[in-house]
Amino acid sequence: MKIVIIEDEVVVADDLEMNIRKLIDEPSEIVKLSSVKEGIAYFKDNESPDLIFSDIQLGDGLSFEIFVEEPVSAPIIFCTAYDEYALEAIKANGIDYILKPFTRQMLNTALQKYMQLKKIFTADLTPQYDTLLKLLSGKEAQKTASVLVYHQDKIIPVNLDDIAMFYLDNELTHLLTFSGKTYYPNKNLDELERLAGGAFFRANRQYLVCRKAIIDVSSFFSRKLSLNLNIPFPEKVIVSKGKAPIFLKWLAKGIS
Repeated sequence: MKIVIIEDEVVVADDLEMNIRKLIDEPSEIVKLSSVKEGIAYFKDNESPDLIFSDIQLGDGLSFEIFVEEPVSAPIIFCTAYDEYALEAIKANGIDYILKPFTRQMLNTALQKYMQLKKIFTADLTPQYDTLLKLLSGKEAQKTASVLVYHQDKIIPVNLDDIAMFYLDNELTHLLTFSGKTYYPNKNLDELERLAGGAFFRANRQYLVCRKAIIDVSSFFSRKLSLNLNIPFPEKVIVSKGKAPIFLKWLAKGIS
């Protein structure tokens, strides 16, 4: 049995592989891919596997882009944090899903469903991924409800509403909550900017700040802007001169 895992979170992918191997008796070849680009390249040169586990939101786009570019006949179980509307769209196309963070029981249930139905899967039943891609691409503001972080060998979902900012320190990505807790997401700021949506603004290379964390803004040297935050933070968060007009429009839009 050949299984492909498409997941850009290394810890999640490894955990998924470990649990799959514990739940499936037969020997399995498991291939792990981490991006849309890597997925397209793989399916271009390889036959469809028996089963695919795939995250929806990858660092370089939606996984549906892979299957639009390189159609596959294999059934897919999506591992996702998407909202109910997106999940209903997936269910309507005959695809199963498990919600992150998943448990072994959830994974086992999905695998048992696959085992029961695998005899009827055919190429003629492949879902309309282009339709799903258009649907989900239009839901930018509802991409995700939480960000997965790693803490003491556990994977924890942190709700976006609880996050004050993301920032870089010594090239390590930090997540700071309004309650003062710090976590370390396994994504860079570019990826988090896409995930976080319009409630967050990329002040500069180091800082991605939530609108709710901003009390007011002060003028700074050379027409830059300094953000006054409602959370304790030792560093000044500065918006560059070039980004200042865009930032003020973003801030006004949120207030209105």
